[in-house]
Amino acid sequence: MLLIRLFVQSVVKSMGDKQHSEEVIMLKIGCHLSASKGYLNMGQEAWSIDANTFQFFTRNPRGGKAKDLDHDDIAAFLKFAEEHNFAPILAHAPYTLNPCAKDDRVREFAFEVMADDLRRLSYTPDSYYNFHPGSHVGQGIERGIELISELLNVILPENPGPMVLLETMSGKGSEVGSRFEELREIIDRTDLQDRVGVCLDTCHVNDAGYDIVNDLDGVLNEFDQIIGLQRLKAIHVNDSKNPFGSHKDRHEKIGDGTLGFTAIERVINHPKLRDLPFYLETPNELDGYAKEIAELRKVYIIHD
Repeated sequence: MLLIRLFVQSVVKSMGDKQHSEEVIMLKIGCHLSASKGYLNMGQEAWSIDANTFQFFTRNPRGGKAKDLDHDDIAAFLKFAEEHNFAPILAHAPYTLNPCAKDDRVREFAFEVMADDLRRLSYTPDSYYNFHPGSHVGQGIERGIELISELLNVILPENPGPMVLLETMSGKGSEVGSRFEELREIIDRTDLQDRVGVCLDTCHVNDAGYDIVNDLDGVLNEFDQIIGLQRLKAIHVNDSKNPFGSHKDRHEKIGDGTLGFTAIERVINHPKLRDLPFYLETPNELDGYAKEIAELRKVYIIHD
């Protein structure tokens, strides 16, 4: 679709003299797409719904072998992404990846999958790799943090590739990463800290007890003091089916959950967040994502 380009042109024209001296910043937004037909198809699907990025699973979300890379497809996508000014794409690790599991074989699987994923993603340099820090399964938060950082300290030096993002979690069960302090400790124990960032999930932080509905500024200030906003690289934009502080994790369509549309609007327009890429993981098919993206573009404040 040409909506993004036409909209940019109309905005720039209305800005008068500013068009010659300042860059107009548009909303960087996409959704989760299937990787079954390759990178180029994902890029074309994203563009067809006015998205300028996307998220995808590196392999079946329950684990398993990834498809062989198609280097012609990757080259075609990289050309398409450059021509259409795409924001960084976000690769999501499978849910079964648990680097702090109690079982040795589960941790070994996490090592094998992450190492393989990072090698594969070295062919798409303008990307991020997002993963759930994992569940300590009764070993305790400190042991979980220790195991996660140990994994990163082995894998990152051996696998140059994209920045790895720790996702903020809701705190269900024995999850690690529902508190900013836990993410900071993982980063502090990682040797190559310039390769590690954070992906903030709006549903997860709400369910974890961070009040982004009534005190977004306060939450971001806390994040900055503990982790540093310079480490925040991406945002999962999801409403929540659950009440604040419930420590559950069920995403809802934008505006239909306990966060509400206004809270999400504040997130995408916040001066400390608005230039980041946003990724929808709401319970939608492609047409539903198209509607959400259109609604969010309507309320996004274009800036320079």
